Amino acid sequence: MTAPDMQAASDALALGIDVINKAVSRAASLPDIDDHQSLLYDIAHAASAIDISRSLLDYGSKGINEGRLACAFIADTIADLNTKLFGREASWGVDVNSLQNAHTFISTYRSPEFVSELATLQAPNHLDQEFEMVADTFRRFGEDKIAPQAEHIHREDTDIPEDIIQGLAELGCFGLSVPEEYGGFATGSESDYLGMVIATEELSRASLGAGGSLITRPEILTRALERGGTEEQKKEWFPKIATGETMVAVAVTEPDYGSDVANLKVTATRVDGGWHINGVKTWCTFAGRANVLMLLARTDPDRSKTHKGLSLFIVPKPQAAGHSFEFDQETGGSMEGRAIPTLGYRGMHSFEIAFNNWFVPSENQIGLEEGLGKGFYMQMAGFENGRLQTAARAVGLMQAAYEEALNYAENRAVFGSSLSEYQLTKTKLGRMAAIIQGSRQYSYSVAQMMAKGEGTLEASMVKAYVCKAAEWVTREAMQIHGGFGFAEEYKISRLFVDARVLSIFEGADETLCLKMIAKRLLANAS
Repeated sequence: MTAPDMQAASDALALGIDVINKAVSRAASLPDIDDHQSLLYDIAHAASAIDISRSLLDYGSKGINEGRLACAFIADTIADLNTKLFGREASWGVDVNSLQNAHTFISTYRSPEFVSELATLQAPNHLDQEFEMVADTFRRFGEDKIAPQAEHIHREDTDIPEDIIQGLAELGCFGLSVPEEYGGFATGSESDYLGMVIATEELSRASLGAGGSLITRPEILTRALERGGTEEQKKEWFPKIATGETMVAVAVTEPDYGSDVANLKVTATRVDGGWHINGVKTWCTFAGRANVLMLLARTDPDRSKTHKGLSLFIVPKPQAAGHSFEFDQETGGSMEGRAIPTLGYRGMHSFEIAFNNWFVPSENQIGLEEGLGKGFYMQMAGFENGRLQTAARAVGLMQAAYEEALNYAENRAVFGSSLSEYQLTKTKLGRMAAIIQGSRQYSYSVAQMMAKGEGTLEASMVKAYVCKAAEWVTREAMQIHGGFGFAEEYKISRLFVDARVLSIFEGADETLCLKMIAKRLLANAS
């Protein structure tokens, strides 16, 4: 096998970093940046891949196989950057030969001969023993409890069985981010974030909808409460979240306002002893089974205050099964929900919910008077971590797709030979292996940053890159299956449709790139 050359990888990456820096500087000088959204979008994705590549230099130095995977990922990244540049160098503010000196590195480590060598390559993750135990525990639960039910849940669009929810509660899954003093397992150290990422990946490997996604909503509410909740609210809700007694859904998006959170219209109006919620929320995933909704509403009627007029609420509701629910309160309020049919990510059920004078006690407004008008910021604290977790979900999904494709290729004979013996098949599998390991290692790095109170930009970057990569990986895994990949009896068809949602929720890809990644890059350049 071709040996890795990490010095050549570093040199090639330095050229890519220089291109990104010049492109960001050029974009920052443009008079009306909104007229250049396509440029900003491409810069954001390219910068994300470059940052992942940078994080792989350390991983690649830990062994031969690690180096091979790192070189393949970096070569692919620089080649893709070159594609984005071709014919648009002036717009990017770079010379036409900016990446010329990376040609030899790319030709070596992006060649089909080299990439095909990676098809079945095994490389360690270099986790400490305690995290290996976390991975093993959740992997076994996923294989034993979730995977056997995943296909039925998807095909029939059923509710997630209670034995899965209770089993995860017993494993402490919902308390991974809840501080120890409130009954959870979080110690305030780096291990909190890394453990969450590892558990999420392993559960998502078994099922995106019935596994890894169950952690996300409790995680979002936990982070929001940490950011702005009162001590009494933490004592009330953290223990219930940690044990799984209180299951959480998030109600932020509205029919007319997707990622444009600042212009939300759902209102919360003060009444005696609490608030009345009025309006419609949509894409409230898991809202039927949930016991509470984390709901963002407008508490200041002055819409010119945009996001500064929003507050965050914990909205209790009865638990419901199936695809619809209707609840009435003795005070006269009502709540009605209908599940939105979706092509994938089933089991969780995403609801549109109409609120009519739904009463919420005063003590359920997060932060009380201090929290009024600060709901947007609390919600964002939860969503930043949600983006990292979504990337971990994507890694788990990609790993499952890779394993399905490899198994099918090794057991399928085509024109007298095993499908796995053909170079094209091996090249596809090799590129998958590099993408998956690069994505995984970067998610670990971002977890370490976030544990230090950093990594806001990187959490958006990992989400943008990994979720888009998951679409390619699952598509190629399906293609390796041929016609059988299009048949619902094969697991890969579920993985393919599930992957499509990843670039949409927790921040749509375009909005994430333009409003988070590009905006932050430009701010750092000025």
